[in-house]
Amino acid sequence: MLDVTKLKKARPSYIRKSMYGPATETGLPAMRAADLPGMVALPVQSLFPDIPKAIYIEGDNLAPIRKATEAALAGVDMSKIKPDSSVNILTSQYGFMIMGGFAYREMVRTIKEIVEQRTGCTNIRLRIATGFRLKEPEEIIEHYGLAEMFDGKVSPALYIDRAVAIETPIGKLMGIRKIYDADYIIHVHHGELRELDMHRMISRTMKPFSMSYARFETRSVHHMNFGPRSSNLIPRLIFESPFVQEKFTFGVFLAASPQGVVGVEAGNDLMPIDRRLMLLAFKSYGKIRELYNEIKDCVCVMDGTGEPRYMVGGGTTFGNLLEAELDLFDLDTVPISLGFGLYQPPPTQPKLKAVNPAIRAMVMNHFWIGVPQLELATACPMVLVGEEMFKLVKEDCMNIEMSKHVVTAESLPAAVHFAKKVAQTDKVIVFDGAYGAITCSEALADHLIKRAPEVSRRVEEEMMPKWLRQRGLDPSEAL
Repeated sequence: MLDVTKLKKARPSYIRKSMYGPATETGLPAMRAADLPGMVALPVQSLFPDIPKAIYIEGDNLAPIRKATEAALAGVDMSKIKPDSSVNILTSQYGFMIMGGFAYREMVRTIKEIVEQRTGCTNIRLRIATGFRLKEPEEIIEHYGLAEMFDGKVSPALYIDRAVAIETPIGKLMGIRKIYDADYIIHVHHGELRELDMHRMISRTMKPFSMSYARFETRSVHHMNFGPRSSNLIPRLIFESPFVQEKFTFGVFLAASPQGVVGVEAGNDLMPIDRRLMLLAFKSYGKIRELYNEIKDCVCVMDGTGEPRYMVGGGTTFGNLLEAELDLFDLDTVPISLGFGLYQPPPTQPKLKAVNPAIRAMVMNHFWIGVPQLELATACPMVLVGEEMFKLVKEDCMNIEMSKHVVTAESLPAAVHFAKKVAQTDKVIVFDGAYGAITCSEALADHLIKRAPEVSRRVEEEMMPKWLRQRGLDPSEAL
């Protein structure tokens, strides 16, 4: 049993400055939540020793990332690519949010260099896809020196850019022309657990083809026209279309657990990768998601890079706590946070709140705007830290009503003190981008330590066998 009084101080992740963040002098918060009195780092591995261990955590030497990428690419067929071919390496803005983004950057650089060595091709371009914030790819290009890495052949790929029609069995769907304007494409993504409410670990490897690589019309088809299970048909239809298959060469994924980066997956066939990432997700995130379901009252502090839903705490995104009361690995469960599931729930489903009722209050120390998230402010009390955060929220065109549902505190300690009084709890959890440990108050750490053994038993004996059987896998063979 862990001793709460002996837990170490938390180490929050690096925050990248952005035009989408508060206009403070540095672009960063005045104080990090990890520095608040009584905050500790609760090691994930101590709670669940069987969570896959990391080969890289933030701040480490990047050599293991390069080595893992080289090993993963060793068995990949690159024969499609000729010396005179043009190739687009397709990346995601979210990959550059994982532990400061440098592991993803190193993986991308290694892919480029190995393709050049093995094929003789030098016309290799980089495309950076974005979810909502149109200027973020430009910030990424500058921050990570990607123009220098690719000799200037780097470009954002925006969902409002010129389209290319892709014929599928359900009609024409719209891809982004910049994604497909090369002879061949290399699909470079990441396998940590985000967007679970949308993909449910079904065709997870293909989801970017209907989101990151698609125009907004097709993204809307995925989000709004189909339910949370049938929507997974869209990326697969696009990926398997003759147009995409003629260009597709191979996929590479940065695989992660709550501990950090655990390896690199690569292959010409995405389905085996899909299976491996699914099993990794069950083993890595199944227990911590269920542990978050054991939180019955808490204050959440946003203190990292990006939007709240995808901000990481303990190696797991806030979106997983938002719906922790729902087992989203269970395909019998209908999620409710986004798109169809929120606005058009099946009549047989009970009426649910868009935010886990265990979240009694939120403190926004640092986050980025540009993504719809008004439900957070309307579902529970929200406290912004500093006038700069209030100005940021007030001018956010994606959440024009949010400023009417919040209060502002002068400092982080004042905001947390107020939130704890309103929420009537001393359990605090912080989403500060950290992997390997949960930044939380001693009261919450004590509660999670006590609940972890029962959570471990329940997931292993009851929940995981069901998840596997639902996907046609024999638990005795899969694990």
